Amino acid sequence: MSASKRVKRQPSSGQRNSPSSKSATGSSASKVEFGSTMLLGGSLLIAAFNVHAAEAPATAAPTSEVELAQASPAAEASAADADAATPAEADGTQLDTVVIRSRPRIAALKDKPQSVSVVSGESLSRLNALTIGDITQRAGNVSWNQGNARTSSISIRGIGRQAQTDAMDPSVGFSVDGVPYPYNPLASFDFIDLANVEVLRGPQGTQGGKNANVGLINVTTNQPRFERDFNASVFLGQQNTVIARAALGGGVIKDLLAWRGAFSVQKGDGFIKNDYNRDISYPNRDAVVGRVQFLLTPLDNLNATLRADFQPRVGQYYNGFVLYTPTPTKFANGDTNTLGSDAKTRLARRWFTQDGNYSYDQDYLGSAINTDSQFPLVTSSRGASAEVNWLLGDHTLTSITAWKNFSFQAKNDEGTPFDINKNGGGNVFYNQASEELKLTGHFGSAVDYTTGIYLLRTMNNYDTGSGFGADAGAWYAGAGPTGQYATLDKDSAGRYLLSNSLNRLVQKPVQEIRNKSAALFSQADWHVSEPLTVTAGFRLSREDRRNTTYKQIFEQGYAPELNPATVNGVALGGFASAGPNGLQLSDGTRVPPGGLIPDANGPEQLALADATALKYFSVASYDNLSDPQKLQIAHAKTIRQTQIGTIWNDTDGPRFQEVQPSFVLSPSYRFNQLYTGYVSFRYGEKSGISQVVNSVPFLAVPEEARAYELGLKTSLLDSKLTLNTALFWNDIKNYQQQVQVYDEYTTVNTPDDLTYYTAATGNAAKVRARGVEVDALYRPIERASLRLSVAYNDAYYRDFKNSAQPVENGNLALQPLRDISGSRLPGAAKYTGNLGADYNQPIFVGYVAHTNFNLAYTSNYNSDVRLSSYATVPAYVIGDLAFGVGTADQKFDVSVLIKNVFNDDTSQVVTWNSYVPATPRFYGVQFSAKL
Repeated sequence: MSASKRVKRQPSSGQRNSPSSKSATGSSASKVEFGSTMLLGGSLLIAAFNVHAAEAPATAAPTSEVELAQASPAAEASAADADAATPAEADGTQLDTVVIRSRPRIAALKDKPQSVSVVSGESLSRLNALTIGDITQRAGNVSWNQGNARTSSISIRGIGRQAQTDAMDPSVGFSVDGVPYPYNPLASFDFIDLANVEVLRGPQGTQGGKNANVGLINVTTNQPRFERDFNASVFLGQQNTVIARAALGGGVIKDLLAWRGAFSVQKGDGFIKNDYNRDISYPNRDAVVGRVQFLLTPLDNLNATLRADFQPRVGQYYNGFVLYTPTPTKFANGDTNTLGSDAKTRLARRWFTQDGNYSYDQDYLGSAINTDSQFPLVTSSRGASAEVNWLLGDHTLTSITAWKNFSFQAKNDEGTPFDINKNGGGNVFYNQASEELKLTGHFGSAVDYTTGIYLLRTMNNYDTGSGFGADAGAWYAGAGPTGQYATLDKDSAGRYLLSNSLNRLVQKPVQEIRNKSAALFSQADWHVSEPLTVTAGFRLSREDRRNTTYKQIFEQGYAPELNPATVNGVALGGFASAGPNGLQLSDGTRVPPGGLIPDANGPEQLALADATALKYFSVASYDNLSDPQKLQIAHAKTIRQTQIGTIWNDTDGPRFQEVQPSFVLSPSYRFNQLYTGYVSFRYGEKSGISQVVNSVPFLAVPEEARAYELGLKTSLLDSKLTLNTALFWNDIKNYQQQVQVYDEYTTVNTPDDLTYYTAATGNAAKVRARGVEVDALYRPIERASLRLSVAYNDAYYRDFKNSAQPVENGNLALQPLRDISGSRLPGAAKYTGNLGADYNQPIFVGYVAHTNFNLAYTSNYNSDVRLSSYATVPAYVIGDLAFGVGTADQKFDVSVLIKNVFNDDTSQVVTWNSYVPATPRFYGVQFSAKL
């Protein structure tokens, strides 16, 4: 089959039924063309006749894992005529026969001027790949930042890995069945019963959905159909792992109503036990996912799909999944690190050495986890959508109305079995509602178009704070022979103060983030001549971002009397006294350490001071305390105030309201049947971020992205080899990520004439990513395929003068800013590659042996947003392997699966004194059945 040949589409057992399927003959071409339209990330995807690899003949070559390379935003496998298709064509694995339908007309993949990798759902299922991390290991120049549901993120071309906070849009967009997820945690659940996953590169949004500056990941699930279908699998693996999955469906009312349900339950222990409680292991798996869909076809030109998904509340231990190493004794410039706040120093204190069964060297360091107050991360999500498609001659009107929520709860420990941190962490309650109305069609043979509107509203209420236990005062007290700990631990009264100073205290900031987006978008393909097509599109997005926040003490604990009198103008109920260094008044009078400040306390505060003296020293009047006793109170109050930090009442962040453009211009030219070239320019903007930093409103300005691409798509060796190459150049202005910003509160309220900075989401002035990507698929023989994706990526800061100092420069207190212009972006590997192989072979009558292999390579990169020299992750290789035997009719299969087959132990998260261990080799057996 030639590279540009268009194939007639016939219904298959794997089709998603369309309104026209009610006709016995399939009726008119327009009805067949309408098929089953669904919106996928702002593109109209006609997926009516997708032939799944699981339904291909036993002699067919296995489905390619990255079977579509450099497609348009919507891509699918095409089927040849039922009585003429070769096995490879019927399997949908020939890149040159793949077609896309971003508009209502079939077009060859190699004619489309866009870079995208597509991972088939069948290939993911064969290797038991369920998570976004699994998916990104199977696509070129894409990576996943390891973390929990809130802290993980996705990058494309090295951009976006370390730039995700609750108040900002992710750099890489995400969409499921046409519903955009503008909040990364929504992508943290397992993905089941998938048709395919597309990874698009460059700014997106001119074909609908939510705009994204770096790229977009589109997930398409298998859709309802009228033919009865059932498949199920059970995986039994190491660490007591059980994964049970099933998908079933079929017609409910003939030619009118069909349904499909998919469910997955996963249970399993982690590979590291918690020594404090051996029933807890890290990182365990506890995941339940379900989805139900209904397809309604009341008219030949009208259909509707209703979807509901649910992920009930489950708890998984990921936070606290860290191992510790000795803290370096030298800073980067050779200065001695006194280790004043290091765990080694703290655990050497009498307070913690009383337990003779626990020690720093034996229990804190090494390969063990021993924590008393680490709770699982509890997450849940639910969603619903209604998609309606109405065929109007040569045009199709599509509406997708959707709702989605997410909840998250974390309670964290500091890494020891002592009662230090408890009930701290974050709580998230997120909701979004969206509506997309899109018209697609064509005017004769000259123009295909897409146009529409998109509306989105999100609400995110979250808090993240700290809670403390009875040992927290001793842990956080300052070191030194005359410091806080030494002063308080010398007698019983001081120890009482030390214990009470933080015990049961809980403080946290609370945010209410309210975002609205409204967009007009349009894109058209103008077929200037047979070889030349010009694609042009634009988008106007009106963004409205608001953020209201406050920070309070939620639980006073055992020592509210040790509160400061006021912080930031907020009364906290304490009495006003001098700190450990005393206080010089404006009239020259000096108040000794711990002394009451004249004229600063009312009768209630003076009575509180007396009650404090009585509580801790059995002295009726505060004035009668000795100077050492007042100093002890001053130290205890300082410990408490330090952990309370800044307090503020309701404060609005700066409101961001702006109309932001996006556009694309991309001509493509087919030189002949074997070669198609294209040039692309894309521009996009990301909304500004409304924030409050230490009680002061702060705006991160909008991000601007420009992406240039030069591509060549080829089909060689009689279409056995498909080779697609893209040269790219991305420039981003005001890149949003963590930076050092001016700390107005601390600067104003610290009487030392210094300027203070703090970490917040802000802007790095200029970022650039440039390189080359190559995707190849080769079918040397029948029943075998090889696929390769490789990329060279040079992603670096062109201008970034306001980075924080890395931890090894922690002694440079007077140099809070660091210029890292010219340095590579965190998480940006220069070289990445993915190699996959699939092969099956009939072994005797009625049975087929098969093997599937995926190899992902990543060169070294830095895992720290501050680019610490201690955070370099060396190059690593992750290989997954599956082999097994099944019946030729695919009714039953048994496979052995091995994850991380080479047992690569490279940690992907490293600091100067800790790391997250890599998941070791893992294997199990999967049993699959299909009816």
